[in-house]
Formats: sequence, C-alpha cells, structure tokens
Amino acid sequence: MNIVLTGMMATGKSAVGKKLASILDMGYIDTDKMIENDTGKTITDIFKKHGEKVFRDFENKAVKCVAVLDNHVISTGGGVVKDSKNMEELEKNAIVVCLTADPEEIYRRVSKNSHRPLLEVSDTLAEIKRIMKERKEYYDRCDLKIDTTGKKPQHPVRKIIDFIEKHREKETVT
Repeated sequence: MNIVLTGMMATGKSAVGKKLASILDMGYIDTDKMIENDTGKTITDIFKKHGEKVFRDFENKAVKCVAVLDNHVISTGGGVVKDSKNMEELEKNAIVVCLTADPEEIYRRVSKNSHRPLLEVSDTLAEIKRIMKERKEYYDRCDLKIDTTGKKPQHPVRKIIDFIEKHREKETVT
C-alpha cells in the first residue's frame, strides 16, 4: 500500500512526505521532481514554454508510473486530483491524504518562493482562493484531510499514522 499526499501548493506535501516515509520506512517519490528529472526542465519552465496542458500530460504519465509502486509515500502536484483517471490509478493501492491550509497561510508560504507558475498574477491571494474553490470537490474525494495551518510537519505525520493504524484495525476486524 502507498500513501499519496495531495493538496494545494505550499501545504507541506514534500516536508510531510519525506518525514512520513522515513518514520514508516517507505520509499519516497515527488511527482514534480520526477517530471523535472525526466524532462530536464523545471516545472516553471514547462509551464512558461509549453503551457499547463503539456505539464498535465507529463503529470498523468508520472502518476501512471508511481501508481504501480508499493510501500511508497508519493507527493503529487496540487492539480493531480483534477483528472479522475489520476485519482482512480492512485486509489487502487493507496490512502490518499489531502493537506490543506488557510489561503493566507499558503500566501505567506509561497511569497518566499517565486517558482509557482499558477500564481504569476497581480493578486496572488485572490488566485489562491480561486484555485482552492475550483479544486474543493476534488480534494473532498480524498480519504483524509489535514489542515497544516501553523503546524510543523510532525502534526500531519502523526495524524496520517493514526489514520493508517485505524484503517488497518478495521481491515483486521472485517
């Protein structure tokens, strides 16, 4: 079984994923890093030179590759949930966790990093809110949602481990 982390940018997917994988002795893969390694381009470059559709095509291919793995924590890009085929692939062998944060917290976190192609707009906070609203129904599909606002990575890691333990207990009883 895998653990898939999704959610808006800057909600802690990478930090939580690495820590979780280390504690649970699982492999760790970040689909955005995988795309960058495979293409030799940054996500920002792919967006700027080829557009979001080309990036989403790369993302779909990455999902197909990681979905067949086992015993991995997989951090995905926040938009991976918008494609139901991606979710169906990932859900076959994973618990899917959505990390969330308040729009203002995301804004604070991304303001430290200018490499967010979807946020290259005049009103970044309004765009964060728009994207969150657009993706809400997709994020609601996830098995577990955890708010990371003001939290260190240990908080969501503990919640995920507790959820997995309860999930295993239910399987044992059934």
